[in-house]
Amino acid sequence: MTTTSFNSGWTVRPKTSIFEQIGQAPSSETRVTVPHDALITQERGEGHSGKTAYFPPTATFEYIKSFPVHKEMRDRAVWLEFQGAYRDAVVYVNDEFAGHRPYGYSIFHIPLHDHLRFGQDNTVRVEVRGHEDSRWYTGVGLLRDVLLHDTDPLHLVPYGVHVTHPDVDEERAVLEVAAAVVNERRHRGTVRVRTEVRDADGVVVTSQESPVTVPSGEEAVARQRLYLPAPRLWSVDDPYLYSVEVQLVDDGVALDSVTVPLGIRTIRLDPQHGLRINGHTVKLRGACVHHDNGALGGASVPEAEERRVRLLKDAGFNAIRAAHTPLSIAALDACDRLGMLVMDESFDVWTVGKSSFDYSLDFPEWWARDIESMVLKDRNHPSVIFYSIGNEIPETGNPGGAVWSRRLADEVRRHDSTRLVTNGVNGFVAALTDVMGMMSQATSAGESGGVNDAMGSAGDMMNQISASELVTAKTEEAFAALDVAGVNYGEARYAVDRELFPHRLVVGTETFPGHIDVLWPLVEANPHVLGDFTWAGWDYLGEVGVGRPRYLGEEDQQFEAPYPWISAWVGDLDMTGWRRAISFYRETVFGLRHEPYVAVHRPATYGRTPSSSGWAWPDAIASWSWDVNAGTPIRVDVYSDAEEVELILNGRKLGRAPVGASKACIAEFDLAYEPGELIAVALVEGAEQSRTTLLTSGEARAIALAPETTSLKVDGVAFVELKLVDEDGRTVTNGDRAVTASISGPGELVGVVSGRPDPEHPFTDATCRTFDGRALVIVRATGIGQIAVSVDAGPMNAETVISAGSANG
Repeated sequence: MTTTSFNSGWTVRPKTSIFEQIGQAPSSETRVTVPHDALITQERGEGHSGKTAYFPPTATFEYIKSFPVHKEMRDRAVWLEFQGAYRDAVVYVNDEFAGHRPYGYSIFHIPLHDHLRFGQDNTVRVEVRGHEDSRWYTGVGLLRDVLLHDTDPLHLVPYGVHVTHPDVDEERAVLEVAAAVVNERRHRGTVRVRTEVRDADGVVVTSQESPVTVPSGEEAVARQRLYLPAPRLWSVDDPYLYSVEVQLVDDGVALDSVTVPLGIRTIRLDPQHGLRINGHTVKLRGACVHHDNGALGGASVPEAEERRVRLLKDAGFNAIRAAHTPLSIAALDACDRLGMLVMDESFDVWTVGKSSFDYSLDFPEWWARDIESMVLKDRNHPSVIFYSIGNEIPETGNPGGAVWSRRLADEVRRHDSTRLVTNGVNGFVAALTDVMGMMSQATSAGESGGVNDAMGSAGDMMNQISASELVTAKTEEAFAALDVAGVNYGEARYAVDRELFPHRLVVGTETFPGHIDVLWPLVEANPHVLGDFTWAGWDYLGEVGVGRPRYLGEEDQQFEAPYPWISAWVGDLDMTGWRRAISFYRETVFGLRHEPYVAVHRPATYGRTPSSSGWAWPDAIASWSWDVNAGTPIRVDVYSDAEEVELILNGRKLGRAPVGASKACIAEFDLAYEPGELIAVALVEGAEQSRTTLLTSGEARAIALAPETTSLKVDGVAFVELKLVDEDGRTVTNGDRAVTASISGPGELVGVVSGRPDPEHPFTDATCRTFDGRALVIVRATGIGQIAVSVDAGPMNAETVISAGSANG
């Protein structure tokens, strides 16, 4: 089989009715490379919804590409594979309808043969649309890869190869290979199935070959059993990957071939030991992540997906939950390579809608096909250990929803019985009609902001409702359909379930970020609780400002922040990948960090009383550079796992504070600001354990550019970190200014962005204002050669060079 990337050579333009086109000039087209999000370049406006980050909630685009079709392809099987087209994609080939797919995160295939004109150029046109169909920013476009397949009519079924390892020990691993073969010829065919297993160096370590006969117009599954000697196991700490190539061979000629990853690991589950991988108990230090990639919008660019996984792992996470949509193949590949466990999630809605035109309108017809798409995509990836069939589905609290729970879980198991099935159940949402009246009486949150505001403002009450007898009864049948009960914002259920359901395993599928000091001890103390997934690991577009700090007396008390806010401001890492203060606190609570982290509250917030939601964290950074007068009062928190912390300012000891007096792993100080040197010393039994120093920076004298890679493939994306620095190279956090980037050579500027949640400039602009002295320049290679990246900030400028090599695909 010939499989080629179909990502380049597209144009995109707004879609208009054929009647509107009469007598009008065609809409202007923009040349693009997919994955691509057409919505991210549109103008934002305060008249739009904060759910969509103030981008237009309704938009329709069409992607167009011409490609040659040779006469020799007449007797071949030819189809296009779309790995994610958001949303309600309709595909036309030579202006003939060829297929469609409502769900924007599912892989689908479009057979081309009936529509092709052989020996000439052909045209593919794909319409995609967004229409108030989600609770967050989705993007609109060909968000994931497109592939062109050209093979013999007797070929492997797409995603039809499944490799399992049901029996593993130190001596050998038993591999079972199932390869689905389809015969689109006009006569029966017999071919040989050749399977080779290669180690990470590409050396064949075991192989097998056997014949399979497939009648015309039918499918057959060829099964083989191989033995791999002395297997090296895949784990978070050692993500060792084999690969398995399956070929169909006829008279020595390879008709088709597919290569899938193989990571050998064992999974065991019980209430006494929790989750064991390769015989060792693993507690999930999890991060919920949305699918968008900041300035790239919803586009799943491989370099961005890998970067996110790498930075999340560096921050102490060992698992991610794909909230609330299936993860891309590029992200799964990154998790396999880097050693990140995955909970892949199917839907945010079933039959009850949460937005005006969401997937609930398509769910009754498409749910099984979309479950199949997710599972077939995932089932050879060792990083995937959970399938989640939903998120906060209201139906889980009634018998009809329990029926759906069972249907979805069984459909998952029909395609893959080797992994765990869960569902992110929110007990408050499951019993919503029963408790909203109670919530309205107990708190005004239910009157102003709906369910999300009630959840954020009344988290403790919601937690208790989740553990109530009412919710226990309503969710019992839905939980019984699962391997692991996923619990959103309901850690009070942990102890309840241990007593009521001694065979039930639990995982915190979504939790408030600032509660990790309570949540993590619960995870460690309860073997039946597998781990915790915080909302959220990485900041995301839409649901703007849900995590922003708010204070009593302010007018801004709504769930969503006003324009120009663009992100939720909830991530441990901001949209550029920079770690926020909460990330270092979490790492400390996890027991992974022993050096104190000095979190200095912005002076303007001193003395104000927070009224933030449960997703917020104090507005603090590790900086001792502030544009305030000496003597200005300032709050300093030091995150530490020591017993107490001592502060030293310009050589003067300011005193010690106990760790955990008000909140675990935090020592609190109030002091007067004075430029210079601030040292935090962590003490155990009076002896120094470690220390951290903050120094006041001078004025910004230069721009420091640090590309994360100096070599790039064509169509690949590179990230260049930008810092404003003083003459000693220290980051100047209090000297923010506009910076403008430009590109020369075979590349294009994707955008210049900071982690600022309320940016003044468009995401895809060449200019942005730094945030705490930092920004990120994103560059795409368009050809082979040297790409010069230049940045200007008034009197300061800098340049760096990235080399672009051979093309992707």
